Amino acid sequence: MPNDTKRNLIAHLTRRAGFGATFDELNEYMKFEYPDLVDHLLEKVESNHTPDDVLYRRHPDLHATQGHTPAYWGYRLASTDNPLLEKVSLLWHGIFATGENKLNNSGSLLNQIDMFRTCGLGRFDDLLLQLSKDPAMLIWLDNHTNHKDSINENYGREILELFSMGVGNYSEDDIKECARAFTGWTVKNGEYMAMMAQKDSIWPYGRIQWHYEYRKEDHDDGEKTFLGQTGNFNGDDIIRIICEQEATARFVSRHLYNFFVADEVPVPQWYITPPRDEEAIEQLVKVYFEHNHDIKAMLRVLFNSDFFKTALYKRVKSPVELVIGTIRKTGESITADEGDKVFSIMNEAGFMGQQLIDPPSVEGWHTGEEWVTSGSLVDRVNFATTHMTDEKAPGVQKMVHIIQDAIDENFRIDELIDECLLVIGPIYITDETRSDIMQSIASEHKELSNGKGNGDDLIRKLAMSVFRLVVSSREYQRC
Repeated sequence: MPNDTKRNLIAHLTRRAGFGATFDELNEYMKFEYPDLVDHLLEKVESNHTPDDVLYRRHPDLHATQGHTPAYWGYRLASTDNPLLEKVSLLWHGIFATGENKLNNSGSLLNQIDMFRTCGLGRFDDLLLQLSKDPAMLIWLDNHTNHKDSINENYGREILELFSMGVGNYSEDDIKECARAFTGWTVKNGEYMAMMAQKDSIWPYGRIQWHYEYRKEDHDDGEKTFLGQTGNFNGDDIIRIICEQEATARFVSRHLYNFFVADEVPVPQWYITPPRDEEAIEQLVKVYFEHNHDIKAMLRVLFNSDFFKTALYKRVKSPVELVIGTIRKTGESITADEGDKVFSIMNEAGFMGQQLIDPPSVEGWHTGEEWVTSGSLVDRVNFATTHMTDEKAPGVQKMVHIIQDAIDENFRIDELIDECLLVIGPIYITDETRSDIMQSIASEHKELSNGKGNGDDLIRKLAMSVFRLVVSSREYQRC
C-alpha cells in the first residue's frame, strides 16, 4: 500500500476508533500493518490519563462530585492514551442514555461510564446484565419502584425498545413479562440513600453513591412467557433470551455501523427505514452469532472491512468528537495545571448540542446531520478556529514547525496548503474548497510578502490562515 494511501486510511481509523491522531502519533501508527494496528487498538487494556488525585487537588468540587461531571470525563477524553476505550464508552452512553438531572448523584453516573469502559468491548449479554444492575440506570428508569405486587414497566419497555431490539420485535405482553422478571432488582437501602443524596454537608468527600441489591422477597417468581419462551424467569434469563434474538444482533450491528462507519437515520425510524448498507449489517450479524455476541470481534471485522475503509467522511462529527479531536491536535487542557479551560471546553460541546451526562431524553442524542443547525454550526466553526489558530498551544506550534521544515522559502501556495492538510489530518477537501483557500491565501501572501521574500515568519502566518480556513470548512465537520 502506498504510504500516502496507508496514512489516509490510518488517519480514518483513528478518527473513528478515537478522536483523530497527531502528526507524531500517525508516524508511530505507520509502523504497523493496518490489520495489526486494528488489533493493537482493540487489545490495548491499560489507559494512562490525567490521574484522579491530580484533578482532585486542583478541583475539589470534582472530588465531591458536585457538578462539572462532563469536565471530569473531559480530562479523560483529552488526555487518554487509549482513546478507543473512551470512544466505546461514548457509544454506550449515547445508547443507554442516563441523565444526571434526574439522578442528582453524579458519582453513580460516573460509575456507569466506568462500567462501559470495563464491559463495552465484551459480550453484549454481560453489558446488558451490568446495565440492568447499574444503580444509575435503576433510578433513571424507575426499576427501584418495580415491585412484584405493583410492576413498573419503564425499564422493561426501554430495554426492549431502545437498548436491545427496537420497535416491532416484541409485544406489549413481552414488556409486562420483562418487567415482572426485573422485580426485586433495586438499590440498597433506597429510602436512606435518596435522602442522603440530597445533602451537600458531606463535601468534600462527595455524596453517598448507590449500590445494587437483589431483593428475593420482592421478586415475582411466577411463570412468565417472554418472546415465545416460558419459564420461571428472572432478569438474567430475560437478558439471555434477548441476546439470542436476530433482532438484537441487527440492532447492535446497526448501532456499531452508525457510530463507526456512516450516519444512519435516527433510531426511532429504524423499524420502517432499512439500513444504509444491508450487506454490512448482515456481515456484522453473522459475526455477532459466530463469536458469542462479542463486541470486540464485531469491531475487528468492521474496522478491517471494505465498507469501513471506503466510508471516509460519511459521518458528521458529534460535538464531543469535534471539541476533543481539536484540542487533542492542539495539545490543550490535558493536565489539571491548565486551569478551568476543560470546563469551558466541555460546556462548548453542550452549547453545540451534546452535554455529556445530560442526554435530551432516554433516546439519547440524534446523530448525523441533526448535529448541525444554523446556531450550532457557528459555535462549531468558532471553537475550531479559535483553538486551531492559538499560537500558544503546543500542538499548533508543533504543526507550524513541521510545515516550516517541510517547505523552503520558494514554496508554492498549493504546496503550503498540502502540508497544512497533512499535519491537520491528513484531511480531504473538495476542489471547490481548495480553490477558495488558494484564492484567499494567494491574496494574503501577496499582501504580507510585499516583495520581501518568503521567510519562516511568513510561512507561519500563512499556515495559521490555512488552519483557520480548513477548520471552518464543511469537510472539517465530518470524519
